[in-house]
Amino acid sequence: MLSLQRDRASTLFFNDLGLDYQQARSTTLDALHGLDDGELFLEYVQSEAVSLDDGRIKSCSFDTTSGFGLRGVMEDSVAFAHSSRLDIDSLREAANTVKALHRGTGGIAALEKPHSDAVLYRLDNPLQRQELPEKIALLQAIDAYVRKKDPRVVQVSASLSGEHQLVFLIGADGREAADVRPLVRLNISVVVEQHGRRESGSDGRGGRFNYDLLVKPREWQAQADEALRQALVNLDAVPAPAGEMTVVLGAGWPGVLLHEAIGHGLEGDFNRKGTSAFAGLIGQRVAAPGVTVVDDGTLPERRGSLSIDDEGTPTSKTVLIEDGILCGFIQDRLNARLMGAALTGNGRRESYSALPLPRMTNTYMLNGDKTHDEIISSVQNGIYAPNFGGGQVDITSGKFVFSASEAYKIENGRVTVPIKGATLIGNGPDSLTRVSMIGNNLRLDGGVGTCGKDGQSVPVGVGQPTLRIDGLTVGGTEAA
Repeated sequence: MLSLQRDRASTLFFNDLGLDYQQARSTTLDALHGLDDGELFLEYVQSEAVSLDDGRIKSCSFDTTSGFGLRGVMEDSVAFAHSSRLDIDSLREAANTVKALHRGTGGIAALEKPHSDAVLYRLDNPLQRQELPEKIALLQAIDAYVRKKDPRVVQVSASLSGEHQLVFLIGADGREAADVRPLVRLNISVVVEQHGRRESGSDGRGGRFNYDLLVKPREWQAQADEALRQALVNLDAVPAPAGEMTVVLGAGWPGVLLHEAIGHGLEGDFNRKGTSAFAGLIGQRVAAPGVTVVDDGTLPERRGSLSIDDEGTPTSKTVLIEDGILCGFIQDRLNARLMGAALTGNGRRESYSALPLPRMTNTYMLNGDKTHDEIISSVQNGIYAPNFGGGQVDITSGKFVFSASEAYKIENGRVTVPIKGATLIGNGPDSLTRVSMIGNNLRLDGGVGTCGKDGQSVPVGVGQPTLRIDGLTVGGTEAA
């Protein structure tokens, strides 16, 4: 048990917010007695966001939410009730709902309960570090800085957001867990115009730390410079070629393709139900030699990291694919129990009013042995994509379509002209087998990833080294 997190969360819920601890615990254990699993999840969140557009503050908000979710699990059936009222009467009403699941033949599942004393982020409230006028002044300084850098800038948008979340859990087996989670983010977007043509660029950074690491001039200026650089590159972009060709993915954020096209297919629920392209393939080769993919929720201060997941299980570094061989899945408690697998600490929920699901934390591919320059020089005709925009993926088939927000032609082993409108089209499992070179420059994204599943959004991280993938379909407007 992480005592400091537990003390802070316990003080908030059972002193400041007035919920009686003994009554809450006894009501929970009574409601869940005889079931296979379940928990009481208490949550308190303070959040804020301020945004600037064209030199003016566009919006400014501050919100406080709190509530509980009570879940009971019997085999694969779930009873769930939640309320925004943190009082014993509301909890008792929820308990009556959950008791409807009782069949009189259940018992608490014997799941492995890993222990960790890791403290992955600061516990103080990031929203209290700077006053609102300071945050507004920062956004105005960003606007002025970018406009001064280049006369072609016609629009600057910047936003700063933060969150302070406290959670406390009581499990069906009596276990207790708590966490205090900070989360901040700074986004900058720039639009430039030249000869009637407009293009944009953006950069975002954040993580589980205080605003201090974002508001230093050298930090936000580097971020603003990157957004402007992308916009200016796109001004010179020519139409993207189309056809099957070699694609080099840059290090860092392009790992979002790995997350979407492959990571979701490695989540326990899809594999237990047999709807994933990876179902039934444990121990088999699913990727080229050298491809090792992990999900790691234990990286300090990363956006996708958690000391414990939303079921109270400490997060872990889980190897999913090792040297091309499928060796594991991402698990929450329900699917781990039904599949006879170990817990991985990936039970996550958007809020107290949502059910936990097996979800990624920070998912990335490990280093290979090639340099970035070696990989580029090996390609005679292809494209290099260091940045991605949006995309779509079908979990069952693994098919994906992703748009590159920044890309270049590779000609005779050299990166040449920037291209616009390139989309990558393929199949996640198949693309893993087409990886022919893996860089030694692993980088994680800047800390802005958000993952959607079953209508729930949670913060995540992605990453990878430079990758060469052969025979990937590129959608564009010119023949390759």
